[in-house]
Amino acid sequence: MLEKEFEYYLKHQDELVKKYPGKYVVIKDQQVLGAYDSDYEALSETSKKHKIGTFLVHKCESGEQNYTATFYSRVAFTI
Repeated sequence: MLEKEFEYYLKHQDELVKKYPGKYVVIKDQQVLGAYDSDYEALSETSKKHKIGTFLVHKCESGEQNYTATFYSRVAFTI
């Protein structure tokens, strides 16, 4: 769904890391909308003007190990 935004990040990772080291950048339509100190701030500020799910929030760090993230749910499941 956000494939183009992620491809933009990968293509521009080096320059984004230099410009926004350690910041959380918001990417939509292959452009940076903003850079924030936390993922929460990036999401909350950007969602005021853009629908959640239409933009990518990614931390600017170098290296391939920073391409993925693991999220844990607080919802308990019973079987």
